[in-house]
Amino acid sequence: MADSRMPAPPFYIDIFLQPGDFYFGDSDTRIRTILGSCVAITIWHPILRIGGMCHYMLPKTAQRQQHHPLDGRYAEDAVQMFLKEIKKSHTHPRDFEIKMFGGGNQFPQQNSGLFPISDRNIELGSSLLAQHGLQLKSQHLGGVGHRNVMFDLWSGDVWVKHVEKVSTP
Repeated sequence: MADSRMPAPPFYIDIFLQPGDFYFGDSDTRIRTILGSCVAITIWHPILRIGGMCHYMLPKTAQRQQHHPLDGRYAEDAVQMFLKEIKKSHTHPRDFEIKMFGGGNQFPQQNSGLFPISDRNIELGSSLLAQHGLQLKSQHLGGVGHRNVMFDLWSGDVWVKHVEKVSTP
C-alpha cells in the first residue's frame, strides 16, 4: 500500500515553541513543542496550506491592562492572535482544521479535590474556540504526563507522543 502522506519539502523551517510562543506561517514549516499542563492549538488551511500553533500556559490573565499587546501565554489572547492571522489571510475560521493537545495533570496527588490548571486550560480553550466558530477536528487532552507535539504545515499532519508520568517508589 502506498504512503498517501505529503512528503516534506526539500528544505523547511523547523520552529520550536517555548511556553507562551505563537507561530503562524506557510507550507515550508514544521512546528514542535513539549506540553505538560499547557495546551497547544494548531490551525491549518488545507487549500492554502497555511497555519500555526500556539503554546499557552494559563486560561487568562488576572489583570487586563487597557491597550495591552496580545500575550501568547494566555488562551484568550492566543485565540485572538489566530483570529488576527485568519483575517490577514482573507479566510474564514470555518476554513481551518483545528486540533488541540495537552493539558496533562503534572501533579495528580497534589491536585486531588482541586480544579487543576490543566483542566482550566482545556475548558477555556475549548470554549473560546467554539465561541469563534473554530470547530475542533481532533484532540488529545488531559491525562497525566507530558506530550511532544510536531505539526507539519505542508500536510496538516500532527504527531503526538504522550509520555505518562511514572511513579517511583
